[in-house]
Amino acid sequence: MESCSAPRARGEGQAQEPDGRQRGGPRQALTHVPALTELHGIPRAYLAKRLQALSRAGIVQATAGQVGGHALTRPAASVTMLEVVQAIDGAEPAYRCTEIRQRGPLAVPAEQCGRPCAIARAMAEAQEAWYRALGAVSIADLAAGIDSDSDGTAMADVHRWLAASHR
Repeated sequence: MESCSAPRARGEGQAQEPDGRQRGGPRQALTHVPALTELHGIPRAYLAKRLQALSRAGIVQATAGQVGGHALTRPAASVTMLEVVQAIDGAEPAYRCTEIRQRGPLAVPAEQCGRPCAIARAMAEAQEAWYRALGAVSIADLAAGIDSDSDGTAMADVHRWLAASHR
């Protein structure tokens, strides 16, 4: 995997050319993986693995070749943090009940374990709250928040840096 795109939304439902352009539209600006690894100070293999997961989940689309890269498959406003987290980390819950209450010297008989224990219930509620929170924030919301935190300059600075440093 050699390239990546700065987050730029593609038109929903529009056909795309092999070089990453929307059919009849301008060619999308794509950025190579080395540029993003430098920008974020992360190892290339780390980013490549995450981009592969996002591509398998249909969140980004890879375009091969010297002019290739990655781009979102739909507008940033319609891609949630939940989708991204689940694509990278998987959809399995963080907590898995192993029914420890049925083990040890004070084990509870299986017949008394018809419903999840208090720990499992609390963890399931936390997981649902986590999913709701992540599902309520889009990639576009994140970009707006980043800009807000930087007095409105961060995203423009990133795009300028990528354009100047890595053509």
